[in-house]
Amino acid sequence: MDTCACALELLGMLVYVGAWLCALATTILPQWLTMSTALLPVESYELGLWETCVVQAFGGMECRAYDSLLGLSRDLKLARVLMCAALSVGMLGILVAIPGLNLVHSCKEDSGQQTKRILTITGGVLGMVSGVLCLIPVSYMAHLAVINFFDDKLPDVVPRWEFGHALFCGWVAGFLLIVAGLILVSSRSCSQVEPQPVLQRRYQVMGTGANFRKRSEYV
Repeated sequence: MDTCACALELLGMLVYVGAWLCALATTILPQWLTMSTALLPVESYELGLWETCVVQAFGGMECRAYDSLLGLSRDLKLARVLMCAALSVGMLGILVAIPGLNLVHSCKEDSGQQTKRILTITGGVLGMVSGVLCLIPVSYMAHLAVINFFDDKLPDVVPRWEFGHALFCGWVAGFLLIVAGLILVSSRSCSQVEPQPVLQRRYQVMGTGANFRKRSEYV
């Protein structure tokens, strides 16, 4: 068992699980966009994928879920779908990668080792896909916030949405998912050349045995 490959796999899985939990928190948190007005300095508003909240200056918070799915804007619908897809693909990648780890003692045959390698690489690729799916809605909502914030058509007194904590959490989750996938894929690429000398020795032993039989027959 390659110690370096095992360490990379363990590091990749830890980063993978932590990034997936971070993506889950991003999906649940209502602080995707925040807005505070000069007319009501004691209140601020927060916009999420599932609810909107009003935060009081003295610490109170009141949240309300959206009344209807059909009444949502196209941007929120797209963000919901992509974040749910990112979580689903990420969870599938975790479940696929776990049986392929070297620390999991299963499939000790040569064909089983090849299967474990395929499972680990597949889990890493799914992690990278999950990270891309997480970055798309987060970056898109941030892009819309920037466009609306610097819109010259709106008067200066009109409040504008700004970045919330969930956007930064989503960026971290997306990049960590991609990094975790790369670590898992690289761990298998480092350990794939190790079984070759063993096979070569086996073929060499078989070849010398065959030559010895031929010589004995001629004698």
